Formats: sequence, structure tokens, C-alpha cells
Amino acid sequence: MNRLDYLIQYLIDEDSQYAEMQIPEDLQGKRDLFRALRNVREPRPVSEEFLRLQDEELQEQSQEKGIVELDDCRDAIHRVHKPIHRVRIGNTELLLWQGDITRLSVGAIVNAANAQMLGCFHPLHKCIDNAIHSAAGVQLREECHRLMLRQGHLEPTGQAKITKAYNLPCKYVIHTVGPIIPDGIPTESQKDQLASCYRNIMSCADENDLESVAFCCISTGEFRFPNRLAAEIAVQTVKDYLNAHPDCSVKQVVFNVFKDVDRDIYQRLL
Repeated sequence: MNRLDYLIQYLIDEDSQYAEMQIPEDLQGKRDLFRALRNVREPRPVSEEFLRLQDEELQEQSQEKGIVELDDCRDAIHRVHKPIHRVRIGNTELLLWQGDITRLSVGAIVNAANAQMLGCFHPLHKCIDNAIHSAAGVQLREECHRLMLRQGHLEPTGQAKITKAYNLPCKYVIHTVGPIIPDGIPTESQKDQLASCYRNIMSCADENDLESVAFCCISTGEFRFPNRLAAEIAVQTVKDYLNAHPDCSVKQVVFNVFKDVDRDIYQRLL
């Protein structure tokens, strides 16, 4: 039995409802099923052999996608994607980069989490929460579960929690819950909550002596915060934090975007 077959069969055997499930023949089908089964899996321990083989598989997939090194930010970004814009605030450089955040080798990437803080349970969902947990491995959901058990309540909007990154190329993941805007028209309180996300993430990165952090577009997309206003709050809050903390450990802030519309917005702001 090859590695993916073993991993999929392990997850099938955990739950009797999957007993009749067939493993696909093709590689992409196997990888999709492996991801989907992990997406819906409740946090619980797994065997050392499962972890070893899962980590091998996810690290291989990470190498295939291509890891973006930011040790030398200008050169690395120029090699992989054109640097769209950069601004310096004191000793910190603000950069805009378009691509898959799970490829970035930075101090921490930011995850737009939900209040349960356990990742997305929708199989193969396209949200960033799903992408990050899928690339990190089952250990990330288990660590978040332990954090939430100790906390004893849902994660408040606007806070920040740091975890290991496991099979991601970054060192840490900083999780935050942004405001949900059902009608797409944020209140002043919700604007303040979004600013709090960025402020607390910067503080968390600073407290952990991280030199770089990559932000996703928190609360946009399914949470329906208007893209332009969200970007304005993001950039201004980060600038305000850096101006108020000239000794901040963070020397590179990456505003990571995936969609062209967000790239255009951030390009104008920077």
C-alpha cells in the first residue's frame, strides 16, 4: 500500500460511515479525498506512523507548489512574482504580494478563523481557513482544540492567537476572528473590530520576536466586509502600530492578496 492509500485508509477506518468509500486511482483524486477527510475530521490523536507519513506527503506537496522565501524580501518576491509596491515605515518594509499564502516562508502567516477556531469543516472549501489547516496537517486543528478547551469559550472577534505551523513553510500561524457583515455595511464598532484584528496580530508578532508577518484580507469574501474599506483599515492600522512602536521586531509586513481586485486596491493604497 502506498503512502496516500495508507493515509486515506487510516481516516476511513476511523469512522464507520466511510466503510464503503472507495479510494480513487488517480493522484489528484487521492489527494482531494485525503484533504476532504481531514477537513471533516474532529480533533483527536493519531498514530505516530500516520503523522510521519502525513508530514512527508504535505511537505512534498508544499515543495511542488513552490516555497517563497522572504529572507531577502526584494529578491525573493521579484523571482516569484513582480513586487507590486513597497513602503517603509521606520525600520519596517510594507510589501504587497499576490499568491497563495501557504507558500510563504515568513515568521507567521495570518489565518482568518471562525469563532470555534478549529478550521473549516467543509470538504475542499476554498476559504483561507481550509487552505491553511489542510496544508499544515491534523496537528494544527488538535493544537487549536487544546487552546479552546483551556479558554472555555468561543474566540472573541478582534483578538489574536499564535500556534505552530507544522507542515507550512512559515514558522507560526496567527489566528484571528474578523467581524461578519451580513449586509455588507459595517458599523463603526465592526470597523473598530477589524482594526483590532490587525493591531493584535502585530502585537502578537512583536511579542514573539517575529521579523516578518503576512496578512490575508481579513473579513472580506464570505464575511462580506467591503474590500476597499478593509484594506484601508489594514494599512492604516499597521502603519499606526509601527509608528507607535519604533522598536517593533517585525521588519517585513506582507499584505498578501489572492484576487486581482484586492491587488489593485492595495496597490493604490501603498
